[in-house]
Amino acid sequence: MIQSKYRFNAPVSLTKIAFNLPEKRINCDGNYHELSIGMNYFDIDKRKKAFIFELDDVLYPEKDYLFQVYYLFSALLEYTELIDAKAATELMINTYNTEGNDMVFDRLKEKFDVNDCYRTNLNHLFATAKLPLKLLLYKNMLNLLQEIVIDRKKVFIVTNGNPQQQLNKIKQTEWHGLEQYLTAYFAEETMAKPEPDVIHLLLKDHDLLRRDILMIEDSENDRLCADVCGIDYINVQEFL
Repeated sequence: MIQSKYRFNAPVSLTKIAFNLPEKRINCDGNYHELSIGMNYFDIDKRKKAFIFELDDVLYPEKDYLFQVYYLFSALLEYTELIDAKAATELMINTYNTEGNDMVFDRLKEKFDVNDCYRTNLNHLFATAKLPLKLLLYKNMLNLLQEIVIDRKKVFIVTNGNPQQQLNKIKQTEWHGLEQYLTAYFAEETMAKPEPDVIHLLLKDHDLLRRDILMIEDSENDRLCADVCGIDYINVQEFL
């Protein structure tokens, strides 16, 4: 179980179905995303005592979560409105790839005349969906987490976004036993990054100094937050 600020139950039992996830995601066979070799744990300053990770697109590809929600929502539309689920799913994925997640429902509404009341259903699914398939970590990030834990260092997930939705993602990720060593902080329960409040809280809760911390980041918000807090950071692409 993930310790400290948030504790989670055992991994959710998922029904495996035929489902085509985006490129690099190989489902149902235990394999991971194919990634090039970059930095590893042994390249990091050994004096670091704790590591902070964002969740989305740092530990796993966020689209693996979103695309499964699109699939579930399209199935709902097919059942209630007789809209072709395959066509709806393809439109949602194509919209995400070209315009981003915020435009997905608007394009559905334009193409299929979906009633705006379904926007609430989609937002609810984003926060609570029971996924057909577990979320898989990037292989290199799994290796990094394992090395950190073996070396008895602390691991934190500090994530922006809807806390309920981010918790739902964490619960449905395959952690390979690492969940008992993770502590999660949801920044929006204090103030979202780049505001430093959540990092200050973490330092206080765990009696850490700024020099003890390394942040693995993938956004300008994280970099600004790290700069304000005076902690070191490395972009996740250095590991991928």
